[in-house]
Amino acid sequence: MMFTSTGSWGLYKAPLSKSLLLLPTVLSVLLTVLLPQYQDMFIYNLQAVRQDKQFWRLVSGRLICLDLKDTFCSSLLIYNFRIFERRFGSHKFASFLFGAWILSAFVDLLLIEALRFIFELQVDVLPAGLLGPVFALFVPFYNSIPRVQVTQLLGHVSITNKSLTYIVGAQLLTSSAYMWIVACSGLIAGMFYYSNKLAVQKFLRVPEWVARCGSVLLEPVFSDSEPTAEAPLGMGATLDIQRQQRMDMLDQQLLLTQLAHLRRNAQQQQAQTGLLNWNRFFPTLRHRGQNRLQEGPQPQQPPYTHPPDNTDVVEEQVARLMEMGFSRMDAQEALRASNNDINIATNFLLQH
Repeated sequence: MMFTSTGSWGLYKAPLSKSLLLLPTVLSVLLTVLLPQYQDMFIYNLQAVRQDKQFWRLVSGRLICLDLKDTFCSSLLIYNFRIFERRFGSHKFASFLFGAWILSAFVDLLLIEALRFIFELQVDVLPAGLLGPVFALFVPFYNSIPRVQVTQLLGHVSITNKSLTYIVGAQLLTSSAYMWIVACSGLIAGMFYYSNKLAVQKFLRVPEWVARCGSVLLEPVFSDSEPTAEAPLGMGATLDIQRQQRMDMLDQQLLLTQLAHLRRNAQQQQAQTGLLNWNRFFPTLRHRGQNRLQEGPQPQQPPYTHPPDNTDVVEEQVARLMEMGFSRMDAQEALRASNNDINIATNFLLQH
């Protein structure tokens, strides 16, 4: 189960991401298809801001995309970045978007003035929409999401769990001539806010009362029900492949359930020092099926004793999980129980 681009969890525990997907998309379609006469109000016209003092365009011009291609790409990216709302919570996620939105507006103006002064390049209109915060989210995505190789092309080009997100970002970057200015300002704002330079997170944040009001208004409308244990299988697969996929998913669900149960017991019994590797006690479903087919007398086995919990963990993977904000003990326990599978370990830690 990938925890970045895809997954069976959808928009569960991400009401803000769901609202950012639905509301701007609906408004963008309305302005583009049904109400084109009102598009002028949402053009990100910096010349009107400088000369005519229409400062309200810094707000209206940076909310709704007027190009459906930009709407589609930015929606895909917001869907991929919903993992940060689950990890940080809706309040901190909203504060990051708000801070990046404010900072990127100032950086837009600085970059436009720098281009005019250094290169004598006059830029009057920039792409409209909530694009600065979307590009800003690439900063925590690059720094906190571990890179896991999925496959290789031609034996040299690595395809990772993050490749699709970067491809969509590159598509958005090349959608218009001056999109690179918006991308640069978003990345600069994201780095400034993520690193908390000048304690900017203390000042540019969503107030508590606004977060509570948003929670009351958004969660009943945009919250998703808890996903079921059954995940959809690939369409067009043969029965054998579907059966294999179902076995893999059941194995993973069994492991996650056992890990959750053991963590609860560990919190109740402080004398317990670590998690057991459940793969030692429970064979996978495929192995169980194979064991049933074996016939004939089996050699007598010595009485079974529980092995000590001394599974070695990969320190590099522990460091990656700690960079994501998890404690060292939780990271080690998750890696031991998942046989050093960082995807399963990360999924479990993010979901509990």
